[in-house]
Amino acid sequence: MCGAPDQDTLPALEVSSKEAVLHGFVTRSDSPLGGAYVRLLGTTGDFTAEVQSSATGYFRFYAAGGDWTLRTLYRGGSVDTAVTAVQGQAVEVAVVVPD
Repeated sequence: MCGAPDQDTLPALEVSSKEAVLHGFVTRSDSPLGGAYVRLLGTTGDFTAEVQSSATGYFRFYAAGGDWTLRTLYRGGSVDTAVTAVQGQAVEVAVVVPD
């Protein structure tokens, strides 16, 4: 079990000028994929954080500005998604896992 906040009960998304937010949905075959583990990895592949996607496939990270990799683990495999966090902005990421 993941120690991160339950992604189903997160407060409304608010972004201050001092933070960057990476958020989005995990989908498979155009349907939400709940229960996937989404990891936030730094530029050298170092583990930073992990959340489990909600029943709607939603996930959210607060991160420093810069380049990151989202490694999504799901039954049957994993997929990496490169993303750039921007301070003061919420960057929406679509993670699509193969069938």
